[in-house]
Amino acid sequence: MSEPQIDPAGNTQQFKAFAQRQEPEAAAPQRSYLVPAVAIVAAVIVVAVVVFLVVR
Repeated sequence: MSEPQIDPAGNTQQFKAFAQRQEPEAAAPQRSYLVPAVAIVAAVIVVAVVVFLVVR
């Protein structure tokens, strides 16, 4: 029995297609929530310090 001929160009083309594809980044949506959360926490701390200084 002879072995089937495997086209090496087919594998190369498949690899190039795999390497050049662009997937959407999963980290971007998570970062968009991080900035407002940090801003809210910072605002709460600033308000708490101002209230503390006024009451004292």
